[in-house]
Amino acid sequence: MDFQDKVIVVTGAASGIGLALAARFVQEGATVIASDRQAELGAARAAELGARFVAADISREEGVQALIEDVLAREGHIDLFCSNAGIAVGEGPETPDRVWQLIHNVNVMSHVWAARHLLPHMLERGGGHLLNTASAAGLLTELHSAPYAVTKHAALAFAEWLAITYGDRGIRVACLCPEGVWTPMIQNAPILQQTAISTDELVDKTLAVLRADGFLITTHPTTLKGFALKAADYDGWIGRMRQLRVRAMALLGGGQDRA
Repeated sequence: MDFQDKVIVVTGAASGIGLALAARFVQEGATVIASDRQAELGAARAAELGARFVAADISREEGVQALIEDVLAREGHIDLFCSNAGIAVGEGPETPDRVWQLIHNVNVMSHVWAARHLLPHMLERGGGHLLNTASAAGLLTELHSAPYAVTKHAALAFAEWLAITYGDRGIRVACLCPEGVWTPMIQNAPILQQTAISTDELVDKTLAVLRADGFLITTHPTTLKGFALKAADYDGWIGRMRQLRVRAMALLGGGQDRA
């Protein structure tokens, strides 16, 4: 995929990965529509970049639909939709249902809703690109938050299904599965900070895969090595993750009872 003169939408664009993606797409000569639920901050950041801003709450289908309809009405089409917004909340099974539902809506259903309202448009045009941000946790796991691990597995599974189902109909799907990146999301994750990369490095890797129409985007060599070990020896991998969790909890200054 080439980005020059393309219409590109990025959700979660007020900070972190979304902001970095939006900035780079503007530099590449794309027409960028940045979106976030933080209207004031998002609008200010978009203005700095030279992007158009649309406030949207992607935890609701109506928010995703309204964003897509706004762009189709103004720009006429969408070449690449980056369903990037995500949250990390909750701990174990004691996490309240309302929190489980919120993270499910943001981390999973926002991708579903985007595809639901975009695919008819893209199929009619004969093609389009979807970039869904998941996490290395979708391939491996997350040591503290069960809701995060579960929803990122689901996000990856949905992206896989889209790629398999629509790949022969001109729809290109990519799934971003980063490990630690220097964004506010890892401020309480010291074990991720040890190997965290910059958002610029992440964007370089992301655009390289998008240019090649590839599917899986990883940021660290340890991700696929860990995934291979998991597939080859699941029990052994579980044991290593238990040991890693003990080290992670020690860095946080907690005990082993925290979910």
